[in-house]
Amino acid sequence: SKMLSPFFFKGILRSNAISTRFMSSFSNPQLGNIADRLKDGSLLKTQAHFNGKWIESVSSNDTFDVVDPATGLNIAILPSCGINETNQAIESAYNAQNEWSKRTGKERSIIIRKWYDLMVENKDDLATLLTIEAGKPLAEALGEIAYAASFFDWFAEEAKRVNGEIIPATVPGRQIMVTKEPVGVAALITPWNFPAAMITRKLGPCLAAGCGAVIKPAEDTPLSTLALLELGHRAGIPRDLVNVVTTPRSLANDVGYTMCTHPLVRKISFTGSTQVGVKLANWCSDGMKRTSLELGGNSPFIVFDDADIETSVNAAMNAKFRNSGQTCIAANRFYVQKGIHDEFVTALAKKVSELKVGHGLLPNTTQGPLINSTGKTKVLRHIKDALSKGAIEVQLEVQSKKEDNHNDNFVSPLILTNCHHDMECLKEETFGPLVAIASFETEEEVIAIANNSDVGLAAYFCSYDLKRVMRVSAALEVGMIGVNEGAISTEVAPFGGVKMSGLGREGSSCGIDEYLNTKYVCLGGL
Repeated sequence: SKMLSPFFFKGILRSNAISTRFMSSFSNPQLGNIADRLKDGSLLKTQAHFNGKWIESVSSNDTFDVVDPATGLNIAILPSCGINETNQAIESAYNAQNEWSKRTGKERSIIIRKWYDLMVENKDDLATLLTIEAGKPLAEALGEIAYAASFFDWFAEEAKRVNGEIIPATVPGRQIMVTKEPVGVAALITPWNFPAAMITRKLGPCLAAGCGAVIKPAEDTPLSTLALLELGHRAGIPRDLVNVVTTPRSLANDVGYTMCTHPLVRKISFTGSTQVGVKLANWCSDGMKRTSLELGGNSPFIVFDDADIETSVNAAMNAKFRNSGQTCIAANRFYVQKGIHDEFVTALAKKVSELKVGHGLLPNTTQGPLINSTGKTKVLRHIKDALSKGAIEVQLEVQSKKEDNHNDNFVSPLILTNCHHDMECLKEETFGPLVAIASFETEEEVIAIANNSDVGLAAYFCSYDLKRVMRVSAALEVGMIGVNEGAISTEVAPFGGVKMSGLGREGSSCGIDEYLNTKYVCLGGL
């Protein structure tokens, strides 16, 4: 649909239109040689990276496969890094950061900005890799690359603005000086649903602050991280400063524990499930490590009677169907006031019917596959549970462009009405293209329902009553709110949640503070 292309993010780099030549080369979703699909085949990396080198194999000689979720085809084989490789990567980052931290903020800024420029120059290749390993439509992938690059653009500037302060002393002959210093080696653990943006949102402030880094990308989507690192080397990032351990699921627990307990690691940044985030926080507690945890959500989307239908539907589409519903801030629980319920559902159904399901490399696809069979199983479980408890399916006419060579990870968008809180789809994060709608009568009622959750990442509501906007914004127990807007992610705003949705903030001027220690110096005898 018009609204879903080129992508959802506003106020950032705009993706250029994909050329006819570029799109026509992807008319067949069978992948073949991925490097041949890239303008610069050297961006396809299938090695880990630590000690300043690309690592073809590890001591165990074990490997794991990366799979295209749309076809089920193996697209790359990577070394399985474990505890030994993680220790080496940490030591490499620690040794390199001493020199990096001594560079001026402006020197670091120039290199990070060059990295941004290279991302823009190579956006088509980066988007292609992202689509192949994560499944999202190519237009969305281009949007993510633009969004990801925006963090390097932003934090290149923030590197020059790590300011201290002079505080007036309370007694004569003294001066109070406050400075900011790099926290130390940061371990960055990223998810599969935004394999480029979650790297840059963490790595940008990390490098701007003067820290070294060890990255564990998601086992489903490591290729985007490795391609970004190659561009980082071209930009001038010291080769031993940023390290990447490619890790399969079977070793993720061991690697995560090593990162959280290693004495040289002083900072952990993680985006993922609340369950894993709590485990990492517990591991970090013995070493009193700084943590940034962006965890699960169960975002409510509220439509009041005074809302504009077209605005509300557009916001709902942006908040729900980006990456086929696989985002941490996806609208998960829809609450529509009774006076506008039927009109909203009818308008939303019409818009959802314009979506096109298929391989992300095919032209005009707006909905790709879910990341794996586990994700699909959960979505289908939520649908089955809701229907068994009285939910009503809204008839849609979503177009499917799947072919015989596609995998079975696809789930067509679905709208259910007559939902209630005995249903799993309102109690849990679905992470898929399911719109579960419940009706409500009063503002007080819906706020109580929306806040009845142990997580609080994001919320959305639609209203043109200014007093209500102010009341509801203050009452919702979340870290981020979209009012008449479903696309709220931007590098200039603080991203994060409350309750069990995590700790700390990413992006904005707050993001770099997560990688800085504050030091107070009292100068006496003056």
